[in-house]
Amino acid sequence: MTTMIKKTSAFERANHWIMAVSFLVLAVTGAGFLYRLEGLNSIFGSFQNMKTVHNYAGIVFSVSLVLSLFSYLGEALRFDADDFIWLLTLGGYLSKKAKLPPQGRLNAGQKSFYLFLIIAGTAISATGYIIWLVPTLREWILISHLTHNISFVLLLMAIPIHIYLGTLANPGTFRIMVYGTVPVEWARKKHAKWVRSMEAGQ
Repeated sequence: MTTMIKKTSAFERANHWIMAVSFLVLAVTGAGFLYRLEGLNSIFGSFQNMKTVHNYAGIVFSVSLVLSLFSYLGEALRFDADDFIWLLTLGGYLSKKAKLPPQGRLNAGQKSFYLFLIIAGTAISATGYIIWLVPTLREWILISHLTHNISFVLLLMAIPIHIYLGTLANPGTFRIMVYGTVPVEWARKKHAKWVRSMEAGQ
């Protein structure tokens, strides 16, 4: 029987999916009323309805982003020599011969993606609130629209890569955000330092 180890809590998994679904809603509705997509207009009833859904999905996304800080920010800010070596070898994705250093609960790539998510997510959330709540500040609105759209494009490029790396590129990773557990041997290969710390704490 395969021995499993818990890698994510129920809270972390729930928050992950709330953030993912809210971002998907934001992407669809944002593109819908920005490009006046009539097909989506018929689904939501009007572009105004679509914008309203977009605004409230933004609240959900931003709250989820803040809650994620309690789970990941501390570790994501801690980079050591092994993390920099991991980044220099690009996590072994471009070469099967690459010798990867041991990683903690988050590998260097996950830390980097999370920090990017915090920066881009904060930018898109803050500017979204400005566009929604203080539309009379013309100078801020112009800057906010530009920042909002750039952040959206960056996230739209990064999220599919994140999904690919969390599924097809790394078999066994997806179950972390479904069940919260992974086989111990799998974890030893991918997150050796984390497993050692867990075993030392037992």
